[in-house]
Amino acid sequence: MPRTIITGGAGFLGSHLVDRFLAEGHEVVAIDNLVTGSLANIDHIRSERFRFIKQDVTEYLYITGPVDYVLHFASPASPIDYLKLPIQTLKVGALGTHKSLGLAREKKARFLLASTSEVYGDPQVHPQPETYWGHVNPIGPRGVYDEAKRFAEAMTMAYQRYHGLETRIVRIFNTYGPRMRLRDGRVVPAFVDQALHGQPLTVFGDGSQTRSFTYVDDLVEGIWRLLHSDEREPVNIGSQDEYTILQFAQLINRLTGNTAGIIHKELPIDDPRTRRPDITKARERLGWESKAPIEEGLRQTIEYFLKVGIEG
Repeated sequence: MPRTIITGGAGFLGSHLVDRFLAEGHEVVAIDNLVTGSLANIDHIRSERFRFIKQDVTEYLYITGPVDYVLHFASPASPIDYLKLPIQTLKVGALGTHKSLGLAREKKARFLLASTSEVYGDPQVHPQPETYWGHVNPIGPRGVYDEAKRFAEAMTMAYQRYHGLETRIVRIFNTYGPRMRLRDGRVVPAFVDQALHGQPLTVFGDGSQTRSFTYVDDLVEGIWRLLHSDEREPVNIGSQDEYTILQFAQLINRLTGNTAGIIHKELPIDDPRTRRPDITKARERLGWESKAPIEEGLRQTIEYFLKVGIEG
């Protein structure tokens, strides 16, 4: 049976990938230092084909036995996390990627890097194709995450070209769904948290900035297809349905029955004005596009937060 390593395997996205790979018959080893991940995300797994290792992936990775795939998803991924953990974010993008690539090279495994739409920064091209080099402030507070991922992409391509390693790079756009942390600072959990507590939703700026939101199951399907494709350069995986933040806040209020309304605060530094992927490559090379209707995905996410509790 295939054997897959998933770094960040106890995180939001990583744990959903663990589920998918186990369902596909893989043996899975999840590695996570639990700084932003949680054992609760994988507590439901009762498979003898699953193993969890608590470890910081910036340290030497040693795995006995054969490995077929290495998926590198370890990293703080929300503004609250990477602004609170700037050095760790840079280290996992640089040293963590290096160690994960080294493991894949040693095992002659195929490597997949979780990159991000943040490599495009505050884009001057809309929608963003993979050929766009981005517009990133390297010394701004968000730069620790943006540049960590840009460096990780460069290192991944270097291993591909210099060592002949089989590599794949997914550029992930805003993703939501069950197992997000309620107070991780990202748009969906932030709005749902406030709405479920009957509080006004905080919209930064006038709310005209746009985002695209992809349900986690759609993202996992795109990653699965990319991993097993012949595409060797970055691929955008994200929804083409674009919403202003104000529209999105109004939608959350409607779905939760929250009548507290909306308040506005000053925009954070370097907050992107627009964000929507050009998914031509994903459509043509992977036969992929997002399918989950936004309202259905949000209802499932809201139900998850109600189930696990919204105390505080």
